Amino acid sequence: MKYIALITGASSGIGREFVRQIAAAYPSLQELWLLARNVPAMENLQKACPGIHFCILAMDLTDTKVLEELALLLKREKPCIRLLVNSAGCGKNGLVAEQDWRDACRMLDVNCKALTAVTMICLPYLRRGSRVIQIDSGAAFLPQPGFAVYAAGKAYVLSFDRALGAELKAAGITVTSVCPGPVDTDFFQRGGITLNPWKRIALARPERVVRKALFDAEAGRELSVYGCSVKLLRLAAKVLPHRVLVGICKRLLL
Repeated sequence: MKYIALITGASSGIGREFVRQIAAAYPSLQELWLLARNVPAMENLQKACPGIHFCILAMDLTDTKVLEELALLLKREKPCIRLLVNSAGCGKNGLVAEQDWRDACRMLDVNCKALTAVTMICLPYLRRGSRVIQIDSGAAFLPQPGFAVYAAGKAYVLSFDRALGAELKAAGITVTSVCPGPVDTDFFQRGGITLNPWKRIALARPERVVRKALFDAEAGRELSVYGCSVKLLRLAAKVLPHRVLVGICKRLLL
């Protein structure tokens, strides 16, 4: 049986950093399956990570036919997925009334529907000791005016992960939600997002976020929260009414 890691959103940002660190830290893996649309970027990444075989898959995970192709490929190869990392994501900010509904729906397609589909397709190939790592966000802890659709989608991911983790516990498979604050990647540029001063101050390095995520996943933790500001937000969301915190966010972020 072939032991693999499967990483979506592998061509850039946090996903690319996961590829680098997994390639270095898990020499027992026989292949890394990289899923993204940008093939040249994944090929360049392979050159930078010698010593482990990459399976590069050009896939738009919002396309149902592509998801069916992934399911057929897994059925044919029958690998054991030791690490599943769902890192594909996109975001746009702005008031709901001023956003294009197509952009909003695409966010949900990538951040929620694709993540759910890939996770479910991969479940039959996980074994005891396998780790599922879902890239979520600190936005999952609290509704965010100006980032409403994105934050709502991330709240879905967090709820899905917690329930899935409970379902898989008896099988010895863990699910870890990675919930950082803003991370210094091209995510904001691709989404046309202008960072306000508060978020710019809190920018985290992707290599640190990924290092902590892998450590927390190996420890079987359901959450990997990086950054003091996000830890404070999570605590505040537990003890203060959301209407109060949403009002504060509105004043700070808009």
